[in-house]
Amino acid sequence: MLKNFFLVTFRSLLKNKLYSFINISGLAVGLVCSVLILLWVRDELNYDRFIPKADRLHQVWVNAEFDGKINSWNSVPLPTYEAMKTADSHIKNSTVLDWGSDHLLTFGEKRLIKEGYFCGEEFLEMFEFPLIKGDPETVLDDMHSIVITESLAKAMFGEEDPINKVIRVDDEGNLKVTGILKDIPSNSTLEFDYLIPWKYRESVNDWVVRNKTNWGNYSFQVFIELYEADSHLETQAGIENMLMENGEEDMPRKFFLHPMPRWRLYSNFENGEAVGGMSDYVQLFTIIAIFILVMACINFMNLATARSEKRAREVGIRKSLGSTKRGLIMQFIGESLFIALLSFLIAIVLAQLALPFYNELVDKKLFIDYQSPEFWMYGVAIILITGVIAGSYPAFYLSSFKPVNTLKGTVSVGKGVSTPRKILVVLQFGFAIFLMIGTAVIYQQIQMVKSRELGYEKKNLITVYNTDDIADNYELIKQELLRSGAVASVTRSNSPITSIWSNNFLGWPGKPDELKVLFATIATEYDFTQTMGIKMLMGRDFSKEYATDTGAIVINKAALDLMNLEEPIGTNLDLWGGKKKLIGVMDNVLMGSPYEEMRPTFMIIDPEWVSAISVRINDNGHLSDNLSKIEEVFQKYNPAYPFDYSFVDEDFDRKFKTIDMTSQLATLFAGLAVLITGLGLFGLASYTAEQRSKEIGIRKVLGASVGSLMMLMTKDFTKLVLVAFVLAVPFAWYLLDMYLDRYEIRTEIHWWLFPLVGVVALAFALMIVINQARMASLANPVDSLKDE
Repeated sequence: MLKNFFLVTFRSLLKNKLYSFINISGLAVGLVCSVLILLWVRDELNYDRFIPKADRLHQVWVNAEFDGKINSWNSVPLPTYEAMKTADSHIKNSTVLDWGSDHLLTFGEKRLIKEGYFCGEEFLEMFEFPLIKGDPETVLDDMHSIVITESLAKAMFGEEDPINKVIRVDDEGNLKVTGILKDIPSNSTLEFDYLIPWKYRESVNDWVVRNKTNWGNYSFQVFIELYEADSHLETQAGIENMLMENGEEDMPRKFFLHPMPRWRLYSNFENGEAVGGMSDYVQLFTIIAIFILVMACINFMNLATARSEKRAREVGIRKSLGSTKRGLIMQFIGESLFIALLSFLIAIVLAQLALPFYNELVDKKLFIDYQSPEFWMYGVAIILITGVIAGSYPAFYLSSFKPVNTLKGTVSVGKGVSTPRKILVVLQFGFAIFLMIGTAVIYQQIQMVKSRELGYEKKNLITVYNTDDIADNYELIKQELLRSGAVASVTRSNSPITSIWSNNFLGWPGKPDELKVLFATIATEYDFTQTMGIKMLMGRDFSKEYATDTGAIVINKAALDLMNLEEPIGTNLDLWGGKKKLIGVMDNVLMGSPYEEMRPTFMIIDPEWVSAISVRINDNGHLSDNLSKIEEVFQKYNPAYPFDYSFVDEDFDRKFKTIDMTSQLATLFAGLAVLITGLGLFGLASYTAEQRSKEIGIRKVLGASVGSLMMLMTKDFTKLVLVAFVLAVPFAWYLLDMYLDRYEIRTEIHWWLFPLVGVVALAFALMIVINQARMASLANPVDSLKDE
């Protein structure tokens, strides 16, 4: 019986080569899309899941009520670290972490700049990143220790044993290697090359020591480990008032716990509640994967039912020879499963070939784990689901034919399923149109945001991060750079122009007591607006000519609009319990998220609070020569460090990483969805032309023109595309409008986009159908009527 099944299946496939190719290739393309999307989705869902205690680890966040809403952030005061250890009986441990930064690591002649964390000694006990060498309970106890990853160990020491080797960090301290970590998985929220004990940071940074008892400085990350995962809410209730109990009473503030499994997927908060993050994209692309697979199944169903006339006689003969309806159903579903299996195998090969390009697109290291039982389980499930969904309707339809009618030739097949078939075509085109509109809207959103007025000139501007030697020699470096002719201006600040690293409350005359607004904060020295190309709207920037500028402040236009000061210049503003004299108003500068409104910002002089040096390169057409001159100066005064810099325009473009990826993936899968739709339409149009060959022959003999025959063939498909367009447009507008609402700065969904996409979709359909209609209309009617 099994032999007979395969024989019938192969004969059916070989007899209808064109339709077999369309079915198999359509399903294969749909499965490739699904496999690639699900690999990405699985990676996102498994973020941090490799940590054994993931369900018991939480980050401490803050909810604060001001500006008419609840604002959430994940930076907390340093005393939280020790206070958490005894704050609640459900807390097993706590640790502290900085925000991660690049440091110079030196061993012999090797000099590497790598990213790492300063962390509490409990970090590896809590997070249990796998250690190749070392004890997680003691490996960070010595303040002069360092734990490095396997890759960093190989890069620094080659094949030598790194344990007890001494690495010099930032040319200021020697640390002994006490542990080797396995390389951190790419789907980890915390990615690093090394860990340095927090006690060492205290020994080299007085600012950290000063903040050990300061509950007013929210600059640190704190994590806790619970004894039991289900005690999360009870623990949160026990610690939520800790801030206000320690003097932070100027506004309602509460701690809350953010569980590790939700860090990646739910990183966005609105009014104190997690509202999404990468989970939005996971849901979006999961839906796209399902719909693309359904579209491929629709192709199969449409072609199988359309070809029912050719198999009607087969059904009649098989039934007359004793085949049962159940047996026929199993035969047809079996054929569908076999096609799904072939398609799946082809899809895996194509997915494997596409993975290098796909990984580059999504910036991941995805792979198909052929040794994983989970992979084969999902593979079998996809084959079964696809095969059954695609084959069930044709199987039940074909097996319902009565043998007497089919053998007499009186059954009129195909017509009974024309309505369902039309519905399926409409669904296919509707989803393809939706994807095309969505891709266009996302592209418009990206272009609109990228073209926003920044308030500064990002071209020919580079950032060099501060070191102790740069700080000590800053004035010499600045003057020598200006004399070199390669540089137009130099400044320094607490953050690069593309980021906001500090926020503070500011007071002004007439401010209502209940109004509290966080201002983006720029700590700088001189020449900031000149170097960045920021326009001064009122007053002046800081200048060495005024000794009193150390007590001065400059605000931006958004801040001035908020304060509504009649005579702003000379006004005293309240900051950190003191007064700052307002000397100037600068234009708005887009430093934070490009999807948000310009934030109120103030700028003060503080040469001790410096992280970034900004250098404006002369625009004289000799960029490489100018960079060489700049490198010489930095190497002269900062010899321990390799010259490392970044272009501001490239840093700005990195802000679009996620939405660029979304746009590229949407474009890719929209194109593949259109390809699947086109394959199905081609097969259906080919069969329709074949089925109507006698009708066309008769009409041609009676004098019908080729044009009228082509019109006859295409009008039905045109109606289906128009119906799909009418149905898809309101759904597309509603869902895309809801998607864009997440952005403060968003594009309008222009009305003309819908008819444009509709015309493209109709032209695509007609291009396929007309070609088949033309060949049928030009055929010699003698060939189609000679058997009559």
